[in-house]
Amino acid sequence: QVQLVESGGGLVRAGGSLTLSCTDSAHTPGTYSMGWFRQAPGKEREFVAAITWGGSATYYADSVKGRFTISKEHGKTTVYLQMNNLKPDDTAVYYCAAGYSTVAVTTEPDYWGQGTQVTVSS
Repeated sequence: QVQLVESGGGLVRAGGSLTLSCTDSAHTPGTYSMGWFRQAPGKEREFVAAITWGGSATYYADSVKGRFTISKEHGKTTVYLQMNNLKPDDTAVYYCAAGYSTVAVTTEPDYWGQGTQVTVSS
């Protein structure tokens, strides 16, 4: 079973950058898309970005387009989220996600990580 482990969260000032990473620690065989969601205090969890298994297609929420970049090595189970020009509104717990289809990974993932906190100060 897929076991997602995130790292890279922390505190950064507005305008700064952070890179999150997520890996399947179980090295589960098979192919699946991976992505990120986030949940701010008092708000629902929302989709941030996703990438297909081969890395040929990426998807982003409008709120992060042009600032965040998702990437992964082909055939590897580690995904990265490069976050630039961070804003206080980006403050949230960021969750890694995996799904066996693009629809799944962008809406209702099959697997979740435990989350990592990102705090952006003004």
